[in-house]
Amino acid sequence: MIQPDARRRLTASDLQFLLHQDGPGLPSQEDVDIWLQEVPLDLALDHPGLPDRLDAAPVPGPSPSLFFYVLVRHALLARGLDDRDVADYCAALLREFGVRDRAWRIAPVDDHEHHYLVDILADLSASSGERQFRVMVHLGNHALWLAGLFARRIAAVRDRRGGPDLRYYDSLGCRGYTEASGHWLARKVGLEGVLRTTAEHFSTVRGALNDVSERLRRRAA
Repeated sequence: MIQPDARRRLTASDLQFLLHQDGPGLPSQEDVDIWLQEVPLDLALDHPGLPDRLDAAPVPGPSPSLFFYVLVRHALLARGLDDRDVADYCAALLREFGVRDRAWRIAPVDDHEHHYLVDILADLSASSGERQFRVMVHLGNHALWLAGLFARRIAAVRDRRGGPDLRYYDSLGCRGYTEASGHWLARKVGLEGVLRTTAEHFSTVRGALNDVSERLRRRAA
């Protein structure tokens, strides 16, 4: 189950990157510890110049958790949504769905792949208990991932073959997160709040991921 844990999974190298400016060498662990006592981590992560620093970072650069959290957090702030838990969750989603075939499966280890939202809906109607909850969450996750990162592809398919537009993905993604947030397991696994907030602001969150996608596209060009 994907958790809003990007900030908790920052590495020692990530913290050194956040502290290091343009001076020679890298800060020591003692320097990092002192800095964290003086400057709240969230304040450092919200620094307006940080996304550009990440773009210019040398290979191998920061961890996926730091990279995606900063880009998502700043994109959400630009669209008026100040919620670190949502940024944490979306960053974890991008990190996890970018690994092998995770985006197509309800869980990292699952017998079924779902390449279309209608496949997830069919699974949802046939599921109960814990799997039903996992399928609800995956419906939201998959819709957000597709519409957030691949909006250009969705538009191209719609133009060529009359496929669904982004409102279809927003509707199903919002449904998945809303139903999942009301499931008793959401509170048990600590996701009730972040799922509900993401559902309530789904189009805004999706739009922020569209901005992240465009930034990554320009970075790769």
